[in-house]
Amino acid sequence: MSAKDYYKILGVEKGATEDDIKKAYRKLAHQFHPDRPSGDEKKFKEINEAYQVLSNKDKRGQYDRFGRTFEGQDFGFGFDPNNINFEDLGNMGDMFDMFFEGLGVKRKRRAYQRGADLEIEQVITLEDAFHGLETKVKFKTFDICKDCNGLGHFSKEGLTQCSACGGRGEIKENRNTFFGSFSQVKTCDKCFGIGQIPNKSCKNCSGTGRFKAEKEIKVDIVSGIADGQIIKVAKAGEAGERGAEKGDLYIRVRVRPHTEFIREGEHLVVKKELNLIDVLLGNKISVRTISGGTLNIEIPENYNLNEPYRVKGEGMPRLGGYGRGDLFIQFQVKTPKLNSKVKKLLDEFKKEL
Repeated sequence: MSAKDYYKILGVEKGATEDDIKKAYRKLAHQFHPDRPSGDEKKFKEINEAYQVLSNKDKRGQYDRFGRTFEGQDFGFGFDPNNINFEDLGNMGDMFDMFFEGLGVKRKRRAYQRGADLEIEQVITLEDAFHGLETKVKFKTFDICKDCNGLGHFSKEGLTQCSACGGRGEIKENRNTFFGSFSQVKTCDKCFGIGQIPNKSCKNCSGTGRFKAEKEIKVDIVSGIADGQIIKVAKAGEAGERGAEKGDLYIRVRVRPHTEFIREGEHLVVKKELNLIDVLLGNKISVRTISGGTLNIEIPENYNLNEPYRVKGEGMPRLGGYGRGDLFIQFQVKTPKLNSKVKKLLDEFKKEL
């Protein structure tokens, strides 16, 4: 991995003091914070990474001697804006005022969680996969509360400013650890980040805006779908809390093995027993197709019965409607029981040949 120049990232000289590094970090962090219109999350992550190293005496010493990596360790830090120590960014109120109130917007964290995505299985037959299918699927999940329309409260009753966070939707929490004192900003757990408390919550859903229920939806399974393929139904998953958006539903299609046909992609393979007499007499051979019809085929002269017989266009539909695959018939020849009369006739037949 190529080494990053952390001094260059912060715009300071290699001999910069701790105060110089802290001032440079504050300025750049304010400028590139992701919540600002001019913000850049990638750049902010890079700035934070550089500061984490250069603000630590031991890490800085190792970096000056060995570069970005040493002793098998890497200086890189995952970026999590909710987990950054904001102490070095100055006064927290000033920080929020600059980012949001200066823009005429009051900052609000994401208040509620989006509903979870769900995955279920739907088993179908090979015939269903051939023809396509409109079916209904049932599954248990969180659905929107009908009484409050998913809000968890009644809008007409109004809202009151949250006393815990003063309407900001988040609170600052100080923690003392072995490594020192840390500050963390987290969503207010009383108002869930909204900054306001409903005057009347919905009793049916206990204020969550959702309840457990069994849902049923219609699903179109297209012709030609393969085993294991997934159908995505947007916004059909779990309902989010208190008006948050729904998750998605993923339906994994399982095609049940067939008793006659073996599927190989867009092609089908079927085994057919043959009576040797029918082959010798050139009788037509009847073979059932996946569509429910019947094929009457003639085996050509001098045909190698060990080779699968190919019937074009009698396989599975191709997704997108671009024709069909082929049907391959594997012959299994059975020898008949012969009496003396039949053997004599076959002997004469052999001489004729």
